[in-house]
Amino acid sequence: MTAANDASMSVAQFEDHAARTDQLEFGEIGTSILGLVGEVGSLVSAVKKKRRDTDGFFGYRDAVVEELGDVLWYLSAVARRGGSSLVNLTRGLHHGPNFATFDNAVATQRTETLESALLGLAGGTGHLAKRKGAETKDTDVAALHNDLSYILGLLGEVARAAEVTLTEAAIRNVVKTEDRWPTQRVFPPLLDEGLHIDEQLPRQMRVLIYEREVNGTRFVFQKAGGFLLGDRLTDNHLPEDDFRFHDVFHLAYAAVLGWSPTTRALLKIKRKSQKALDENEDGARANLIEEGLTTWIFETAKQHRFFANTPKLGLDILKDVKRFVRGYEAEKLPMWLWESAILQGYAVFRQLQTARIGVVLTDLNRREIWFEDMTSEDRESCGMKD
Repeated sequence: MTAANDASMSVAQFEDHAARTDQLEFGEIGTSILGLVGEVGSLVSAVKKKRRDTDGFFGYRDAVVEELGDVLWYLSAVARRGGSSLVNLTRGLHHGPNFATFDNAVATQRTETLESALLGLAGGTGHLAKRKGAETKDTDVAALHNDLSYILGLLGEVARAAEVTLTEAAIRNVVKTEDRWPTQRVFPPLLDEGLHIDEQLPRQMRVLIYEREVNGTRFVFQKAGGFLLGDRLTDNHLPEDDFRFHDVFHLAYAAVLGWSPTTRALLKIKRKSQKALDENEDGARANLIEEGLTTWIFETAKQHRFFANTPKLGLDILKDVKRFVRGYEAEKLPMWLWESAILQGYAVFRQLQTARIGVVLTDLNRREIWFEDMTSEDRESCGMKD
């Protein structure tokens, strides 16, 4: 299913995709109800920000559509665990000849304001949470079905009042979940595929990274093929936090994403044969975007032991990453691949933090970056003794 190109989506199609991307524990309905309540809260918050900040809240419509899609996803998750389904819920709401799509099934003639519709939705989900919290025996399937049907009807009213559609929200959710949790992980084509090898990021690299004291100040150097790459680096920060090793993140972007304006600049492999790419994707502004993104992620990583105990990144940080590179070719790279690039990069960074010297190897064909100890020859080439 190519949701991004579909003008419509059936309830059954959405439900099938939601089930395939559901990573919650199946037997635990409480977690999915909490998720539903949380997403309704996020939807309410998006509208509140619009009312509070007026034109200061950019992307309001997109935020509402996204949050509506998230509510639909969790509604499906709750229904599935409670012995029902979105298809059954829409059948219960249907009053016409066609309940295949959300907007036909949940059509409404009510004229409530957006605020009153949201309050109704919040109240409906709150009632569900309260009733489930009070249950001391197995789920009452009929009562749960009625609660969820009521909530779905309220969700349709919110969509109408917000001047969006539930079908649009469902499509947006499928696109997002495929970007983050695809049913099959397939590497996207490399951004420089087909160009001359002189304008391609190296498919394999071997970079020596080491710390050395010069005139009382510790610097980090990096060398490839016997030549120094870029400038020697310090943290430029107090207290020191080892940001001096941050070029490893640029190497990770290059190795896993196939994108890194900074690495292209260091290696002098800009795509000069393509004027638009040279000026816009490999130019100074793109370089600043990458440096800013790297610094921002670093500040977040510091609060989490540089992701030492983080097997997966939260959706919010990955969405922010995609926003950071909006308008550049890196925007089309999937969130799951960004996660891999970031976590692999930080795994190597932590090893460099400990060793202070080592070899960073990359393989763009396998989308991997890893750390190895230096050999005696490597150390000699860096002017170091064993």
